Amino acid sequence: MKTPFNITRPRNILFLFLFLSAAVFASAQENTIPSEDGAITETTETSFLHMIAAGGWAMYPLGCLSFAGFALTIYNFIALRPQSFFDDQTAQAVRERLGLVDIEGAKQTCTATPNPLTRIVSHGLDSIRGNKIDMELFKERLEAGSSKELAQPFVIINYLSIIASIAPMLGLLGTVSGMVKAFNSIATVGMGQPDLLAGNISEALITTATGMLIGIPTMFFFFYFKNRYGKIVADMTMYLNDMHGELSHGMRSK
Repeated sequence: MKTPFNITRPRNILFLFLFLSAAVFASAQENTIPSEDGAITETTETSFLHMIAAGGWAMYPLGCLSFAGFALTIYNFIALRPQSFFDDQTAQAVRERLGLVDIEGAKQTCTATPNPLTRIVSHGLDSIRGNKIDMELFKERLEAGSSKELAQPFVIINYLSIIASIAPMLGLLGTVSGMVKAFNSIATVGMGQPDLLAGNISEALITTATGMLIGIPTMFFFFYFKNRYGKIVADMTMYLNDMHGELSHGMRSK
């Protein structure tokens, strides 16, 4: 059975925003100029490249932000998956080793299957020397390892927030620049050259629209990936607490 298109899914929202952006900028805009008798005498078309050129200098940094936001979105879709952070079978194997107080076996299991979870556990196990196990130190090392391993992915997610904040502001800066040029044109040549005035106003409006088209979906995906990452961190914290509890229980049972 064919799966229906669900607009609430993040991938579909990304596709929709890209489609709307392409439709806004790639579609030709026809401007008709009527003659004195009311008949249409001239038709002009504005292509995607013409609209970029009309947007002025601000379109270049906005284009860079657009590509960066798109690349970060694709990267986070690939990187922020539970299997990229932990493996259920490996986590279970480590728990069993810790429950038996088999520290060397747990270390070997972590080394054989490297991922953020096993690296955090290895950081905690490195605090154990010989048969002396300090549970408080073990817990502190797990927390320190968690801070180290889980900080970098969230930094990458935050880049989306930076892009979402900068893009509309840069678009508004382009708007101000275009309006300044428009008033300068009026002050210099008056209203005798409406095409020059229209070009400056087009620059102002195009940069604003571009900044919004970049900022809105980027901000959405920032919150989406932030929540997705929060769930992954919660699952990893549960695994780490279980491992700490297994080791503590194993020590009491010996």
